[in-house]
Amino acid sequence: MPPARRGMYLGQRRITPLVISSVLVGIALLGSLAYIVYVVLKVEDEQIQLLGYGFAVLGASFAAIALGCVYEIWRAARRARTGRALVLSIIGGVAGLAAIACFSFTAIATMLGAS
Repeated sequence: MPPARRGMYLGQRRITPLVISSVLVGIALLGSLAYIVYVVLKVEDEQIQLLGYGFAVLGASFAAIALGCVYEIWRAARRARTGRALVLSIIGGVAGLAAIACFSFTAIATMLGAS
């Protein structure tokens, strides 16, 4: 008799908090990109402010990806998987730079909207 499984499962895949947060970050990433495209194509007035809101959520998504990569780099380094740690550091660095760019655009859009 196989050992009893603990926790939540979807088929053979175990549902952990990391899986749930990854799905939520993916939804936020795709949703903010769809919102930005909608604002660019359909909105004519107050476009800069609305783009700032979309880029704020996009920046938060990229920041969450970067922080997730930091955690996974630590796990890979603990298990002596240097190749995985290197790839994750590159992905996390690019995600961090994208988050900084998105937050910078949000700050500029907020300043322009206030003037």
